[in-house]
Amino acid sequence: MDYSRYKSILVERKGKVLTLTMNRPEALNAVNQQLHDELANIFYDVQHDNAAEVVVLTGAGRAFCAGGDLAWMKDTLERREEEFLSPVDGKRIVFSMLDLEKPVIARVNGHATGLGCTLALFCDVIYAARGAKIGDPHVKAGVVAGDGGAVIWPQLIGFARAKEFLMTGEMLSAEKAERIGLINYVVPMAELDAKVYGMAEQLAAGATQAIRYTKTVTNIPLRELAQKLMDASAAYEMVTNFSADHQEALNAFVQKRAPKFTGR
Repeated sequence: MDYSRYKSILVERKGKVLTLTMNRPEALNAVNQQLHDELANIFYDVQHDNAAEVVVLTGAGRAFCAGGDLAWMKDTLERREEEFLSPVDGKRIVFSMLDLEKPVIARVNGHATGLGCTLALFCDVIYAARGAKIGDPHVKAGVVAGDGGAVIWPQLIGFARAKEFLMTGEMLSAEKAERIGLINYVVPMAELDAKVYGMAEQLAAGATQAIRYTKTVTNIPLRELAQKLMDASAAYEMVTNFSADHQEALNAFVQKRAPKFTGR
């Protein structure tokens, strides 16, 4: 499999383990158009990579992924609305992760925010470094958590807690995320690679056909749920992308101040 067309994702292979690194460290791996496009395609390519049995997903630098690139989104909304993030590509990211038969391990080396959080939570096993924070603050940007957060959070921690955290946009410490069952493990940063790649090698050395199809069967209800919810999630998020509150959030981000929402 040739991954040379990917510019914002580094692909490294060690034996049967493939590491995908979101590579915009200067922007905390925030998702712009290029990275969004690549995330919508790479897991389909990995599915057809016969040399890979296990995938590790991580971020370059000090963050896992800071979610959508707000400066880029503001510029796009103002000047090139037709190029805004495609809801279809957003669905492809979620469904490609759910459809990928090979296990995906999240190596959350730093903050995982918004879409970054969604990417981590749709992985099969999630390791986070102590000090990392995880959350979905879409509402703090004046938009609906439409990229998959409304699908996955309730399945991991129940509806009451999921609605609380999605409606407040609270960022959780890795320790709290582990305690409530949002992620699997929190470990010291110095031990993160040993834990992540220890699990990866264990899975790669296992009965990989049985492991693949166990994941496939377990994901059936998640795929069915995503099929029911993602169109509405994406549509509601798109509506709020053009709201006054979202524009205020983008302006506040650029001006480095707290937004003043009006509910419009």
